[in-house]
Order: sequence, then C-alpha cells, then structure tokens
Amino acid sequence: MPSAKFEIKRKCKCCGATFLAKTLDSWYCSRKCSQKAYDQRMAEKKKVEQLNAIVTQIPDARDYISVQEAVAIFGISKDTIYRLIRKGKISAINIGERLTRISKSKLEEMFPLREEPIDRSKPLPKFYSMEPEDCYTIGEISKKFGINDSTVYAHIRNYSIPTRQIGNYVYAPKADIDNLYKDVVKL
Repeated sequence: MPSAKFEIKRKCKCCGATFLAKTLDSWYCSRKCSQKAYDQRMAEKKKVEQLNAIVTQIPDARDYISVQEAVAIFGISKDTIYRLIRKGKISAINIGERLTRISKSKLEEMFPLREEPIDRSKPLPKFYSMEPEDCYTIGEISKKFGINDSTVYAHIRNYSIPTRQIGNYVYAPKADIDNLYKDVVKL
C-alpha cells in the first residue's frame, strides 16, 4: 500500500502528547488513550442519567431534601453542601445517622438549577459562497496539500463539503478545505 504524501501533527486529547495522525479523524495517540476517553464519556453519561433519575423521583412539594438530591438538582458537590451547612448558610435538619435534610428553598436562592450539558438543538445551516474565486478546484487542493485527487474526493464526501461543477472543474469552498487540512504538513 503506498504511503500518504502528507503528515498530520496533532496533540492527543487525552494525554497531550504530540503524534502523527494516520487519518483526519485521529484525535488520540494510541488505543489506550482512545479507550480511556471513551470510558470517561460513558461514565459521564451514566452519571448524568443517574442524576436525572434522582431528580424525577423528588416531589415538588417537599421543601427539605437529602444531600444526594441536592447534588442532582443543583449540580454542586456534596463537600460544598456540607461546608455551607457547617458555616450555617443553609438550614439543615439531621433526622438520624446519614439522614441530613437541607432546605430546598435556601439552595434555590443561592444556586441555579443544574443545566443539561447536551444541546439537542439543530445547528443553523451554513451558507457558502460557491463562486470560483472563493473556491479551490480539486486539482488545486491536490497540488497544495500533496494529496491524490481520489483522496480529496473521499474527504469531501466524508465531511459533507459542498461542491460545484462548472465545465470540467469541480470547486470546493476554500474555508472548509483549509479547515479540513489545517494540520496537514506536505512532505
């Protein structure tokens, strides 16, 4: 298999080491870093699901809630809640061993409700200028970045970059192509 005529230098999103990416989609220097990042994403997803399950079980009428319920509602740590209780900034009742209840209304005055980190709204559509002066031809891209025409076509399809054909030439927006190949170093 012939080797690529370009190098992509990236910084690993997990450990921070600089490495040569084999593809445009490579963000981790090794399988170990990739697995570690995957495990972190799955653990965060599981934690958010657990907190959401706790929040749905809390009745709205109840003014005194447990520490774990406060963590789920407001997204603050247990240590912060206990520190505020010790300082007397939050009224709390100790019903028994491990049964501390705190005032929900006092916490609402101090902290906003926990926000969902996931934004499920649809992104706004991008508008492109497909005029020849704002675009590269496939040949220009190949020459500039030292990549085969077929590889350029594959990347354009893979990353949904719009193209325009005028006569025998196929044009792609300069901004998207420069962004796609910004880490490529020509050999």
